[in-house]
Amino acid sequence: MEKEKSEKVFEWKAVKKMAHFAKPYKKWFGLLVFLTILVGLFGPIRPYLTEYTINQHIAKGNFRGLLNFTILMIVLILMQACVQYTHTYLSGWLGQSIVKDIRVALYKHLIQLRLKFYDKTPIGRLVTRNVSDIETLSNVFTEGMAALIGDLLQIIFILILMFYSNWKLTLVSLSLLPLLLLSTYIFKEKVKKSFDETRVAVANMNTFVQEHVTGMNIVQIFGTEKTEYQKFEDLNREHRRAQLRAVMYYSVYFPVAEVIAAGGTGLLVWYGAREVMGNEISLGTLVAFIMYIGLFFRPIRMIADRFNTIQLGIVSTNRIFKLLDNQEDIQINGTEKPKNIEGNIKFENVNFGYNPENLVLKNISFEVQKGKTIALVGATGAGKSSIINLLSRFYEIDSGNILLDNQNINTFDLPYLRENIGVVLQDVFLFSGTIKDNITLGNKNISDEQIRNAAELVGALKFIEKLEGGFDYNVQERGATLSVGQRQLISFVRAMVYNPKIIVLDEATSSVDTETEEMIQDAITKLMTGRTSIVIAHRLSTIQKAEKILVLNKGEIVESGSHQDLLFQDGYYANLYKMQYKSVL
Repeated sequence: MEKEKSEKVFEWKAVKKMAHFAKPYKKWFGLLVFLTILVGLFGPIRPYLTEYTINQHIAKGNFRGLLNFTILMIVLILMQACVQYTHTYLSGWLGQSIVKDIRVALYKHLIQLRLKFYDKTPIGRLVTRNVSDIETLSNVFTEGMAALIGDLLQIIFILILMFYSNWKLTLVSLSLLPLLLLSTYIFKEKVKKSFDETRVAVANMNTFVQEHVTGMNIVQIFGTEKTEYQKFEDLNREHRRAQLRAVMYYSVYFPVAEVIAAGGTGLLVWYGAREVMGNEISLGTLVAFIMYIGLFFRPIRMIADRFNTIQLGIVSTNRIFKLLDNQEDIQINGTEKPKNIEGNIKFENVNFGYNPENLVLKNISFEVQKGKTIALVGATGAGKSSIINLLSRFYEIDSGNILLDNQNINTFDLPYLRENIGVVLQDVFLFSGTIKDNITLGNKNISDEQIRNAAELVGALKFIEKLEGGFDYNVQERGATLSVGQRQLISFVRAMVYNPKIIVLDEATSSVDTETEEMIQDAITKLMTGRTSIVIAHRLSTIQKAEKILVLNKGEIVESGSHQDLLFQDGYYANLYKMQYKSVL
């Protein structure tokens, strides 16, 4: 499960990275700063005007002056409401705009990462980064940074006016401030720690739920519902414990802060009343100070919360940008886009391992001429699928060369390369959406006529037209409403509409029943006509017509030749053939 260390309260690196995304909105940020200053000024102005009115108008019985003051206060309150509304909305709009840009940048980065990255990274953690962490980051702008600056400005303006009015009353009013600052610091540290634990618990729950919902069939097949339920209950209990710890700190801190603030106000009233009775200060000054102290302690109490919001944002920022800064796993894109790809494939002494210390392919060399078919056979784990993964550059080789039309595949524009390699996998993945969307994958250049022709060629048109809505039928998540054979047929249509120069069939008919397999064999023949084809199959009957068959064992090519040649050699391939057909031999 995920574990993380707590981050520093403030990190300039994280701020600079956020500033990069804030740069397009710098004019709006300038306006937000101006509004923040106004918000900080409006609060302290009211006590100052109240003091002046009591001393100059009420004490002297000046009714007209009191009326003018009332009108002025109404105008100021309305102005403050308008400025506060604009400030709140603008800070929220800026936050959501920047978060939108970061979320798009993060997702764009994710789709550019190699499959090797996803092999070692839990999907639930990536979901947390792209959703929860970015949402936390948005709070930095909407509830954290701007609000914190506004609170600090208000405190500064209040202190200036208080000391300007009467420094003795100011010192008395702030005599309990050290206690409040100490309790605020303790609260901030405790809550930060509990929030760290909460974030880790959320990430762990996301990972657990994603994995187990995806693999629910395994859970139910093996009857481990109670065990998995208990595991989730433990994770959820840890999450609740972390949340309740934060709630407890809030429950203690705010009453303590209220008591300290009330104590400060009590000292002020006690000392101020004596000064008023001794004619040392005016009643207006005492009333103003009572208002000042209320305005002063409120942002002090909130600063701890603001700091925690910023702290959470900083931690989330570090986690997000750590992912964005990951260039090691980024797919290196070439630039070449030849007008015509012939389909000549050549592997030269290729070595590859998902773990560099454990090679999956060892010194693999072979060649496929354009329009020809090569088949790969061998036991599970022999390296057959790894070869086609390397051809499409889902993974990078450790050494050797892979050439397409005598040109290293690393020089090709990656999307262009993959567009010219049609892959049909054994495990078909369908996205939630319509059959049409799953065939085109959002490519608007593919016409309805192309889709229909491809479906008819494969033999999928008949069953598609029987579905409600035809090509607009919603297959649900992972194609749950379709049979295995139907999903496989759709994957054939998907490969055909892109009209690729190279066709790769990775156990493409192993999940299809005999009747369906017979139906699509003719379509496969048409699909492979004029195209370079690489076929992986456990059923040796499906590859007997291949011009060349490569037999792999433990990552090495141990035999090669036609079906008849390999049978004549009476080696590894012949043994595989005899084992499959021993019942009829």
